[in-house]
Amino acid sequence: MQPINRTKIEFESKSANEAFARLVAAAFAAQLDPTLEELADLKTAVSEAVTNAIIHGYEQKPGVVKMELVLYPDSIEVTIEDQGVGIEDIEKATIPTYTSKPELERTGMGFTIMQTFMDSLDVQSAMGEGTKITMKKVFHKK
Repeated sequence: MQPINRTKIEFESKSANEAFARLVAAAFAAQLDPTLEELADLKTAVSEAVTNAIIHGYEQKPGVVKMELVLYPDSIEVTIEDQGVGIEDIEKATIPTYTSKPELERTGMGFTIMQTFMDSLDVQSAMGEGTKITMKKVFHKK
């Protein structure tokens, strides 16, 4: 299926930019007239992916988070990418309640939330090179 629109943004790995990323994704997806629930799901998943990049990818140090949004006639694909530390064991990281930062009182539910609220999730990572999360959400027409 051919994309009907796409955009890319970059922002600093600051917690304040997580809300910005959520709003950008929701505003871009609004072109497809999704339901409020679908928008809420998208915003939640984007929030988790960006938060992971900031907290785990860059470990609260300066960095750049890249977000690409691609619209299709019935869906959106969101890619969140960092050039941080990477994920040593993706399979382990996607286990519900697993966290590599228990001292930060993290719940370890980030990937589970992304999987729950999106229709597909792909995680690619290399140690010392960063992580790329690609998620897709299909919008059901009313």
